[in-house]
Amino acid sequence: MSKYLVPSNLAVSDSGFLFMPSTGETFTLNQCGREIFKMIQSGKEFEDALEFISGEYDIDPVSAEKDLHDFLAQLKNYNLIKEL
Repeated sequence: MSKYLVPSNLAVSDSGFLFMPSTGETFTLNQCGREIFKMIQSGKEFEDALEFISGEYDIDPVSAEKDLHDFLAQLKNYNLIKEL
């Protein structure tokens, strides 16, 4: 079970706009990405996000897990989340 942390200096809007003040970088999340990011912010675990994706978007669990891993890897790559 993996949990993630959003850096405290990351500004996040309800529309999915992310701003990293320390670097000036900005990012935009789509609807699914916003929902997953909100789950991360609220302390939900990987399995919770996986269940959400599978149910909300009617995608098979194997594809959902791959997509979620890819998305989280991108967030980590840009220092938008940290794995605990």
